Amino acid sequence: MPTPTKPSQQISDAIRAAQSQDRPALVAFLTGGFPEPDHFHELLCKVADVSDVVEIGVPFSDPMADGLTIQRSSRAALAKGISLKWILNTLQSAKQKPKAPILLMSYLNPLLAFGFDKLPQAARMAGVSGFIVPDLPHEESDAIQTALHAEGLALIQMVTPVTPAERLAMLCKSAEGFVYAVTMTGTTGKQVATPNEILRYMDSVRAASNVPVCAGFGIRTREQVQAIKGHADGMVVGSALVEVLERGEDPIKFLKDLK
Repeated sequence: MPTPTKPSQQISDAIRAAQSQDRPALVAFLTGGFPEPDHFHELLCKVADVSDVVEIGVPFSDPMADGLTIQRSSRAALAKGISLKWILNTLQSAKQKPKAPILLMSYLNPLLAFGFDKLPQAARMAGVSGFIVPDLPHEESDAIQTALHAEGLALIQMVTPVTPAERLAMLCKSAEGFVYAVTMTGTTGKQVATPNEILRYMDSVRAASNVPVCAGFGIRTREQVQAIKGHADGMVVGSALVEVLERGEDPIKFLKDLK
C-alpha cells in the first residue's frame, strides 16, 4: 500500500495543484467561530470549496500581528466563548469535512494552555494540517515543532521584507507546507501596494525555499493578485474576507472574484 501523505505535505500539494492550473493558490483566513458559532462550520466548508487552503484564526485577547479588523472579529468570537478547544471539537465532530487543508493560526499562549503533549494528536484528529504561530521565535520553536512532527503536522515559517538574508535562508530551510512571506512590516489589514522591491523580495524568498511561498498581509484585490502572480505561489486573504463577513456580503463571490 502507498504511504499516506503527511498533513504537512497536503498543504504544499494543494498550493502546487493551483500553480499547475496557472493561478496563485488562495489561502483564505477565517476567525474561528466568527461571525456566528452555530454556522461557522458550514461557512468553513463553503470557503474551503473555493479556496486551496483555509487558515482558521484562534481568537486571542492580544493579537499583536493583527490589525483592527481581525482584532474586532477575535473580540466578538471570544465574547461568544470561542476557544482553541471549541475549534478542534467542532472540526472533529462535524460529519462534513472541508475539502481544503486546514491550518490553525494561533498565538503561543492558547497552545501552551492546551498543552503541547495533547495538541498535535487533537489537531490531527480534527483534520488540521499545520500551525502558524506569529509570536513564536524560531529559536524557541523546538518543543512545539518536535511535537507537531510526531503527527506529521507543519509549523509554517514567516518572513518579512526586513528579514536578513542569512536568517531568511535558515527559516526557509526549516519551512514546511509553505513559507508565509509577509508583504509589509506592521499588522494585517492595510492594503499593500506591489512596488518592485516587494516583488524582488518575494523572488528572493522563492529562490531560498524548497516549499511554496505565499504572500500575505494586505491582499484585497484581483489587481494585487495579478501583480504578485509569478512572484509568489499563493496569496493569503484575511482582513478583506473578514470585512466581507462583517458587512453581511457573500464571501464566496468575493473569493471567486479574486481568482
